[in-house]
Amino acid sequence: MPSLPPTSPSVLSSPRTPQGRAAVLCGLAGWVPPRVVTNEELSRRLDTSDTWIRTRTGIGQRHFVEPGQATSDMAVEAGRRALRSAGTDTVDAVVVATTTPDRPCPATAPVVASRLGLTGAAAFDVSAVCTGFVYGLASAAGLIAAGVAERVLLIGADTYSAIVDPDDRTNAIIFGDGAGAVVLRAGDPDEPGAVGHFDLGSDGANEEMIMVAAGGSRQRTSDAEPSRADRHFSMRGKEVFRHAVTRMAASARTTLELADRKAEDIDHFVPHQANLRILRSVADDLGLPADRCVSNVESVGNTGAASIPLALSDALARGTLRPGDNVLLTAFGGGLTWGSCFLTWPALPEPGPSYDQGEEPAS
Repeated sequence: MPSLPPTSPSVLSSPRTPQGRAAVLCGLAGWVPPRVVTNEELSRRLDTSDTWIRTRTGIGQRHFVEPGQATSDMAVEAGRRALRSAGTDTVDAVVVATTTPDRPCPATAPVVASRLGLTGAAAFDVSAVCTGFVYGLASAAGLIAAGVAERVLLIGADTYSAIVDPDDRTNAIIFGDGAGAVVLRAGDPDEPGAVGHFDLGSDGANEEMIMVAAGGSRQRTSDAEPSRADRHFSMRGKEVFRHAVTRMAASARTTLELADRKAEDIDHFVPHQANLRILRSVADDLGLPADRCVSNVESVGNTGAASIPLALSDALARGTLRPGDNVLLTAFGGGLTWGSCFLTWPALPEPGPSYDQGEEPAS
């Protein structure tokens, strides 16, 4: 098997002003739609089984939006809960990390901001596929460090049921829909919750490894009519597995070096929830025991940019995350993109469950 090219230069520590201003995590929440799609349901129409899916992915169920619901609906619900967690109803900027915006134009963030009563706040989308939340975290931290914003609402939200072919046996079993959100405030770089160090990277030469080929200017300016496959999400699974493990492990190591930490210093490792095999392989590569790897992939599947904040929210609700714990985040996604972040966990109120039985997203 050929080796991967060297990891590209890192984006080092999070941006800070000369006065040492930093972004501090002060609110967290998640939300997934009520509709549960079990492995048994998928097995009735695909050539698969619950055992086959669990063995290869670790996933037991996932959540799908109802017809007519969109990414913004989930983002609004997660965002409202995160604002409540932070004890605020105002922010200066709203950032939405997503691969499935409501429309190609305009961005989804402004409508989310408006529905949350945040009209006038800066609002924009970040597109880095499953690395979107980490890229968005760096972007939000930069706004605060530069003095552009005092508070930022960052939401990772994806509706993969809208872009994955339901008859695609390989990908239909992996992905689900959901949203997770955090609120960041200006603070001191040494206080708990400060997002202290980042590593970000990309490799566009491998863009076809994870792709929706149709719908953009490349396809729209050609004469060819897109095929069914081109209209849906595609992923070369074996190659993605190899790149994901290598890139996430390397990025995590770089971030630990920047933070002057070792793997044994990490209390909780929170990777993008791609599938259980990838999570365990990255943890093994880093020498981290399985009990330090935070995962909720069994109950929600791969939710793209929502996966890390959803995993954090669920872990906090279970009492796994405690103030002072060292937390390492890492992700890998289409682009190709990858990124990691280190922080010391702050004192936060426990969020409610990501899904309350019978509760629909607020309008």
